[in-house]
Amino acid sequence: MGGIFILVIHGIYRHFKGDYYLVEDIAFDSETKAEMVVYRRLYGDGTLWVRPKEMFLSEVDHNKYPNEKQKYRFELQKVMSVADKYKKC
Repeated sequence: MGGIFILVIHGIYRHFKGDYYLVEDIAFDSETKAEMVVYRRLYGDGTLWVRPKEMFLSEVDHNKYPNEKQKYRFELQKVMSVADKYKKC
């Protein structure tokens, strides 16, 4: 991916610490105009969070987390539908 990739709105991402999040949209900081990722945690109370887009798409700090195998802080997950196994032949 070369460190830069497109953020997928409504994509499900795995944080390198293991939890899953749904990206809801991009918002802009009213003072700096910086792009912020609006995302919802897919566990607990499902609260909304924001994080600078640059940070959301950044690589894991492997100096701080030397045993972490995931390259990026958040990685898009491929979620497949299970509906096909219920289709009538």
